Amino acid sequence: MTDHSNLPPAPEGRIIGWAHSRFGKSEAPDVEALMAEVTGAALDHAAIPADQVEGIFVGVFNGGFQKQGFEAALVALGAEGLAHTPAVRLENACATGSAAITAALDFIGSGRGRVALVIGAEKMTATPGTEIGDILLGASYRAEEGDIPGGFAGVFGGIANSYFQRYGDASRELAMIAAKNHANGALNPYAHMQTDFGFDFCNTVSDRNPIAAGPLRRTDCSLVSDGAAALVIAHPDIATDAPRAIAFRAQRQANDYLPLSRRDPLEFAGARRAWAQGLVQAGVSLDDLSLVETHDCFTVAELLEYEAMGLAERGQGGRVIAEGITARSGRLPVNPSGGLKSRGHPIGATGVSQHVMAAMQLADEAGAMQIPDALLAGVFNMGGAAVANYVSILERVK
Repeated sequence: MTDHSNLPPAPEGRIIGWAHSRFGKSEAPDVEALMAEVTGAALDHAAIPADQVEGIFVGVFNGGFQKQGFEAALVALGAEGLAHTPAVRLENACATGSAAITAALDFIGSGRGRVALVIGAEKMTATPGTEIGDILLGASYRAEEGDIPGGFAGVFGGIANSYFQRYGDASRELAMIAAKNHANGALNPYAHMQTDFGFDFCNTVSDRNPIAAGPLRRTDCSLVSDGAAALVIAHPDIATDAPRAIAFRAQRQANDYLPLSRRDPLEFAGARRAWAQGLVQAGVSLDDLSLVETHDCFTVAELLEYEAMGLAERGQGGRVIAEGITARSGRLPVNPSGGLKSRGHPIGATGVSQHVMAAMQLADEAGAMQIPDALLAGVFNMGGAAVANYVSILERVK
């Protein structure tokens, strides 16, 4: 077993404000407009003037979704007072938003700045569906996986097939995950899909819920969405005067091989490593967490993440959802926001969105989504099929 006892201390940065657009098919024409929706709103929520921001960290995957690149330079076009603020764009597949957060935390921890603005955004729905699938395959190892039909749905359809062959058919359990997340998303005003479909619909192949790839049905797959989310992260000295402050008890990243052929794709070993390190760095166990926002790009991903975080042994993830452990009223609610499955998955925005959703819970600002007495929240965001894995443990300190 890997020794995690010598991990560095948790990051100093505090989340003091945020903003979140409605996810879905947006009338905003591009990423520039989407980022403008959340930039000023996040600064207002944090009670921070634009001239106090010392670094801007932008997460946009792009990969061909739009011709305009250089997204970090677009932020100032939609926010007065940021034209001369250092800005940089990060990309790390579907963990792009968490990469931007990590860079902001490092910026503050290094002493280079005391207030950072993090923005994650993506405009996906203007791109034809066949092109979307190919663009997303850029987050796989094209030399071996570039011809998989169905894009990333095909990748995870293959993972689901392998899981079923090794451990038995888990279609019912995947439908339970889909139904849970859609029921939760119905309570989320920012969610792309605010409909509670129920278990029977999610568990039945039909014209409205056809097979997407392998054993995965449409309800097992996250949505193609537009959207943006933003965080203001500040040094603890600044946070003392803020309306609220959410601390990072832990923030860890662990990577794994990009090619599926170089590892067991059912292990999610990088995710397991990131969770183990995060819990040790935070000095807590899963039993201490009030909720988790996890990366359910496909329902089989959430199932495997149950095992990676330690809720079940390998091959036993279905037991977690079947026993109600991750329901809103369960021992550890998972994806009370609806997750990527219902909230939507605008690639660059997702990691930032997950942190916003968790921070809202801890600040008691989650409205109908609120988990009572939320004290500690876990966030798991991954790029590719568990290649770049990020875990945050968040706690309200003000």
